[in-house]
Amino acid sequence: METMHVADELLRVWDATEPIKGGGVVVAGDRIGAVGAFEELRERFPGARVRKWAGVLGPARVHEGPLPDAPTPRERIHAVLKLGAVAVLSEHATAPGLRAAAARVGVLVLPVAVRTEITEAGRADLAVFDADGLCVATVCAGRLVHRRA
Repeated sequence: METMHVADELLRVWDATEPIKGGGVVVAGDRIGAVGAFEELRERFPGARVRKWAGVLGPARVHEGPLPDAPTPRERIHAVLKLGAVAVLSEHATAPGLRAAAARVGVLVLPVAVRTEITEAGRADLAVFDADGLCVATVCAGRLVHRRA
């Protein structure tokens, strides 16, 4: 089943100057199927489940610093997901159990930071942020892994 994530604004890259107002991303499995305006996507994918988010939808981020402290590796990885990141740098994933915890939920461990971008057929890694810069939702490899209550 396809899921369409729609927000007030969509940015394919975070430093883009022209957001797509009312933009969305169609996710099929762990891949992005289409990107564009909600009305256009709704016509092309009438059976898709729609998740509407308040804020700005963009590519999920790479967490570039030390992982947040938490009692377990799983909770440390979840803390990163709550920040809108679905990747961590390998230099910060050295504590016992962190890489295994990351792999279980699909969080990538990267040797260097990369510029994240929403592209069709790319891995479905998305994040939504509100006007205060707080993460509203994180999608990792097509799965909604964090939603702020």
